[in-house]
Amino acid sequence: MLTKIDICSMALLKLGEAPIQSLSDDTASAQLARTLFDTISDTLIASYPWRFATCTTDLTRCADGDFLIPSDVLRIIDCPGKITGNKIICAGDSITITALRRVAPENMPTYFASLLATKLAMEFCVPLSGDNNVFRMLVALYESEFQSAKFIDGTSSSPQQIKEFSLLNSRF
Repeated sequence: MLTKIDICSMALLKLGEAPIQSLSDDTASAQLARTLFDTISDTLIASYPWRFATCTTDLTRCADGDFLIPSDVLRIIDCPGKITGNKIICAGDSITITALRRVAPENMPTYFASLLATKLAMEFCVPLSGDNNVFRMLVALYESEFQSAKFIDGTSSSPQQIKEFSLLNSRF
């Protein structure tokens, strides 16, 4: 179970910087971590349909007649209506959506936490060190980790067994 401080410290260590003890420290590192962590985390979660962040949610009609998207939903993957702002316009009294939700750092799998630390290191690099060579190295590392994380996430559950399929039945 990693915390925001742990993930930000991992990012700083990737840059060769000292880890932080608190997000409220009066250092440039802590200020960057405090300012960027939530936005970078949310953007990274929304960038791919991660299994750990995917959920199905039932919504009921609001007083104004539309369906209000919950505030912790970062991206809707599937819904039966038209998305307009923070609402869904659709017929019926209730709907079910599939969405990506905000995930607390303690609930992030380690492969994603490592990817997030690398993304944060990229964002911290120029303000803290100004070294473009390190930045380019972090970009390459991030791209590699992103592919690995997607693979791990995509293969994290067993495939569903095909129960009834006529071609299989005729073969046996």
